[in-house]
Amino acid sequence: MTDSSPTPAASAVSAPLADPRVLIPLALFALYVIWGSTYLGIRYALESYPPFLLAGVRFLCAGVLLFGFLRLRGVATPTPLQWRNAAITGVLLLGFGNGLVCFAEQSVSSGISAVAVASMPLFAALFSGMYGQWPSRRESIGLLIGFAGVVVLNLGTGLSASRLGAIALIVAAGSWAFGSIWSKRQDMPAGPMNTAAQMLCASIALLLVGFGTGEHLPAQPTLRATLAAGYLVVFGSLVAFSAYLYVLKHARPAVATSYAYVNPPVAVLFGVMFAGEHVGPYDLAGMAIILVGVGIITMFKQRTKT
Repeated sequence: MTDSSPTPAASAVSAPLADPRVLIPLALFALYVIWGSTYLGIRYALESYPPFLLAGVRFLCAGVLLFGFLRLRGVATPTPLQWRNAAITGVLLLGFGNGLVCFAEQSVSSGISAVAVASMPLFAALFSGMYGQWPSRRESIGLLIGFAGVVVLNLGTGLSASRLGAIALIVAAGSWAFGSIWSKRQDMPAGPMNTAAQMLCASIALLLVGFGTGEHLPAQPTLRATLAAGYLVVFGSLVAFSAYLYVLKHARPAVATSYAYVNPPVAVLFGVMFAGEHVGPYDLAGMAIILVGVGIITMFKQRTKT
């Protein structure tokens, strides 16, 4: 009978790999690159898959995999109240939030979509006032700057060419923000089970919308579209979210949410490099102004918490 315990050499190798000083930068790299690239992944997947069914299938697959994994680990299922709250939050965040991004990317470039979604913290600061947490004077300055950036962004060719796409992206950002603020005050499932429940509930809503509006799954999807859809499931939904949870647990909130500043430029860069997307001066100016506004709001919120 052999000894199956790890050798000292193996322990020496695994210890540095488990060090947060190693894993946090790796997790941040995953957040920056993977979440920034999902906008281009959506564009490629839309070559064969209709928008709402694409989002529905993505979250159904990811939700089933995550829910099954958690149940095998012994994680308790949500209570009926938690399922209800997860359903409402999932529809707001993933249904409206991601579903409308997929819809908008039929007519708006992936990079500009990411920039528009970056306005989400502005809406979140605004919606916090509904619960008595009105923005401070300095945060209000960030709000005004950020929304000015949204106006400038709409002057560019990226959004002005598709008003319906622009409206869909603004509604997506607002829905994600309201869902985030609302869910903080509700009884939600714990940890990753919260995300699994939201994915499952949102997938049902998205599939109903997709089939209800006449969408059909393609009989012969292209290989690139199918690979992109798989990338969204495995990397965009499972790997990146696991990385986000790790950073959120082991680093300051400001570090965990730093992806909000990095994803838009990454998405624009991927769109220009791999999809030949064009970014005009108004688009670049709008992105810069929005990120400045978001940065001001986040900076002062971090100061008030310390």
